[in-house]
Amino acid sequence: MKKLLLSTLLLAFSVVTLTAQQFDLSGEIRPRFESKNGYQTLLKPGEEGVSFISQRTRINLNYKQSNFLVRIALQNVRVWGDVSTLAASDKANAFHEAWAQFTVADYLDLKLGRQEIVYDDSRIFGNVGWAQQARSHDALIAKFKIAEKGKLDVGFALNNDTQAGVNYIYSNAAGYKTFQYAWYHTSFDNFGLSLLALNNGIEYLNGGVEEISYSQTLGSRATFKSGVLAFDAAFYLQSGNLRANKVNASYFGGNVKFKASNTLALGLGAEYLSGKDMNDASTDIKSFAPLFGTNHKFNGWMDYFYVGNHANSVGLVDFYATLAYKKDKFSAKLIPHLFSSAADIYNTGTKMSNKLGTEIDVTLGYKIAKNIQFNAGYSQMFGTKSLEVLKGGDSGRSTSWSWLMLTFKPNFYSSN
Repeated sequence: MKKLLLSTLLLAFSVVTLTAQQFDLSGEIRPRFESKNGYQTLLKPGEEGVSFISQRTRINLNYKQSNFLVRIALQNVRVWGDVSTLAASDKANAFHEAWAQFTVADYLDLKLGRQEIVYDDSRIFGNVGWAQQARSHDALIAKFKIAEKGKLDVGFALNNDTQAGVNYIYSNAAGYKTFQYAWYHTSFDNFGLSLLALNNGIEYLNGGVEEISYSQTLGSRATFKSGVLAFDAAFYLQSGNLRANKVNASYFGGNVKFKASNTLALGLGAEYLSGKDMNDASTDIKSFAPLFGTNHKFNGWMDYFYVGNHANSVGLVDFYATLAYKKDKFSAKLIPHLFSSAADIYNTGTKMSNKLGTEIDVTLGYKIAKNIQFNAGYSQMFGTKSLEVLKGGDSGRSTSWSWLMLTFKPNFYSSN
């Protein structure tokens, strides 16, 4: 299989280098060391942290003609040591991306296949680039050009496990059976405005009958930049149904940024994600879900909230500040967070404080060469007794996360 794949790639490379208007072959190798000591959740008595090295390896092929584009991204993700040194076979490659886009008219492009979907600040749709495997969707997107500064994307996805000839419950971890969305963006003067409407379908059994429940996410994001000041704000509502339960949730987030000098920038921000009181006996879903967002980017890098956890819970209020420094090849950021719940927390009938804890995130970066980047980070969570109620574990134990990462992005060939 590997020989066949390699032969196919070499043949494709030979053909396109002779015929393509533009062909690029690039790669990415990204090993990352991590030491987790209470990452995502508080440590329980007797538990110890762990250290490991993971790696992303990609080969990216981009082909362009006058009226269409093609991108294929082969990807291998591993933890060092998960394959024996004497293994007869290795982990198989996967297609992180495999899409084609062609021009139907001056105002319309169609993009279909396995692809990353990223909009605005990645809060609802993001590629989760921090995760070694990242996120991509099997989807069809119609991309409309509206006026000089307006654009509209209309997307559609329909998921199945197999090509079976009879109906069945879709069980893949994609998390949705189908979605349809429309995203519009325009800009004027110093302002930018985006509108998003997403209809997300989940397949489930309701009394032995297969059904699809649909929830809707509707909202907008606005940006403004003038000189050294920049603002952004976003608001979303969620409604509809999640399986047999009604959905009624909301989100608000905003940031103000100030560029103090050519090297120093300051920022203040806040997010509110609605939640559900722990003593609320109703089956309604009142907790906002960021769905397909790059959640590691938000609410602290130790991923205590919304990164595979904290769903249908008490929500979150996050106040944070950012101190960023960048000069030449060096960059650094310091981001403290103050976390509290959006809804009430109870422990055996006793109402707890809404304060969940404080997290401090620090990251450093240095560009070693044109295609080589070094990054490092350290985070510490100071949890509360209320966080213990939500997560379990012992808030008195030290919780930290540190990491070192090298990213190599070689450009093997370009027809330009």
